Amino acid sequence: MKAEDLFHFGMVTDDPSAVRDELSNLLGYSWGPEVGGPVSVALPSGDAVVTLQCSYSVTTPRIEVVTSVPGTMWQATSGVHHLGYWSDDVDADVADLERRGYTVEATRAAPDGGLFFAFARSRTGLLVELVTRAAEPGLSGCWAVQR
Repeated sequence: MKAEDLFHFGMVTDDPSAVRDELSNLLGYSWGPEVGGPVSVALPSGDAVVTLQCSYSVTTPRIEVVTSVPGTMWQATSGVHHLGYWSDDVDADVADLERRGYTVEATRAAPDGGLFFAFARSRTGLLVELVTRAAEPGLSGCWAVQR
């Protein structure tokens, strides 16, 4: 993992429209489409399907606004929920974070059997999302300028 691989700050909220509007009105942010749907994830409590909805800012630094999912790690917080990084090897990076004392809170399998994404939390509370760099071409459509 490298600092330059940071590609977004994630915020989780009960009112994503209000958060996007506030960031637009205050700071001039523009937004890509809202995307999402049911996602199969592995949680410490077992496998689950959660409905994840989010939108990314077109404006940088990029912000991801996620709709809260009660009873999961995707619950509304004040401020930054997580830092999202591209990873060339999510499995290896997760193993490295675990060696450093991070606890894995959620993962999603990739079609190739590896990890598509993983969320891991440090002892101090920092939540890091690792996303396979192979997803970058598809995800970049989430912050393409809308016309």
